[in-house]
Amino acid sequence: MKANTIETRTFILSGQLDERLADLYGSENVDAQRSRYISLIDTFEKRFGESADLRIVSAPGRTELGGNHTDHNNGRVLAGSVDLDCLIAVSATTDNRATLYSEGYDKPFVADLATREPVAAERGSTTSLLRGVARGLGDHGFSTGGFNGFMSSRVLPGSGLSSSAAVEVAIGTAFNHLYNQGSIDPVTIARIGQFAENEFFGKPCGLMDQTASAYGGIIAIDFANPATPVIERVSFSFEASGYQLMVVNTGGNHADLTDDYASIPAEMRAVAGKLGVGLLRQTDRAQVILHAASIRSEVGDRAILRALHYFDDNDRVTMQIDALRSNDIERYLSLVRESGASSWQLLQNCFTNKNPQEQGISLGIALTAQFLKDAQPSAARSGPLTHPLGAVRVHGGGFAGTIQAYIPVPLASSYIQAMESVFGSGCVARLSSRSAGAVALL
Repeated sequence: MKANTIETRTFILSGQLDERLADLYGSENVDAQRSRYISLIDTFEKRFGESADLRIVSAPGRTELGGNHTDHNNGRVLAGSVDLDCLIAVSATTDNRATLYSEGYDKPFVADLATREPVAAERGSTTSLLRGVARGLGDHGFSTGGFNGFMSSRVLPGSGLSSSAAVEVAIGTAFNHLYNQGSIDPVTIARIGQFAENEFFGKPCGLMDQTASAYGGIIAIDFANPATPVIERVSFSFEASGYQLMVVNTGGNHADLTDDYASIPAEMRAVAGKLGVGLLRQTDRAQVILHAASIRSEVGDRAILRALHYFDDNDRVTMQIDALRSNDIERYLSLVRESGASSWQLLQNCFTNKNPQEQGISLGIALTAQFLKDAQPSAARSGPLTHPLGAVRVHGGGFAGTIQAYIPVPLASSYIQAMESVFGSGCVARLSSRSAGAVALL
């Protein structure tokens, strides 16, 4: 739809976008989202004036359901896009400058796209993502050009829902629809987003976050060949199975964690290298165990533990997919608990050794486990729990930030109150799956 700001506002206020809003955010949220879109357009107009050709793009956040730190060694993951998204109102310009205002920031992020090399002073900023996505698109033979944009994101930094991937994918989607007639496929947009984050933003990451945001829905991804990952949709509703999926932001400082994140793929690859291959996907658990004595003397014990986590969690993803397809929620939750224990004990990404006094993730996991145990019938609490309620695990990269919890629907409000009493008001986000990935709505 090609329309100016006035026509777009009228279109939304008339309710003609309501069906699409219901699909993305749920029918109960249409009124709130309609107001949000109108506010987005109003703010765009205040910043840039009326536009003859306004587009609105949306890229969802993602939640990691299985495969904690497996994607960067060409492993398997299970992920889902969620109903919290990054929105950009955007229009093309002729000056080859990408100018993007973001809600909550007074000054815009501006990238002169004539320069396509990383700029050291921009690392860690949205400007670096503008430049990096443009460079990636150009390297793949796609067109780019200037634009004016205003961004509103509900995928907040530190939420564990991959705010950076949502921004990268939204920027890529804006370029896609402004200059490429929407012809770029989701996996390519995801790969370009990862490139921008790795090479321009300066954060090492795998491809899961961007793929889940660009593609949408609950998806199983096999990165055996990352150039052409195998993506399968998995149809499942946690709420219909009696559980509310949530993430809890336990706080913590993310500012100095890049080397913690980077150490995980580096150590996994170091183990692989001692076995004569580049990645753990190219070897197996038996070889690591067979050569453990020589490997540990060269790369250390933690690297071996992290490699063992990789193999275990990679296998668990396949079992989780089978459980969901069999509608076996108890088996699925048992695998989630196993994955959480493995991340805590083997992967060791629940807190940083730089500040061992700050262990919000570990505390959140412990408090959630106790909450679920206390919610069991008193008779079941007297002995081993044959069928424990719910599950909890670290969510995403780890070291600080969020945990993921599956809470029985009748206990959801009580759980939120319990977590907020420790980690503060608004720390819990209820998540619903979103079937659509990155889209241009107008």
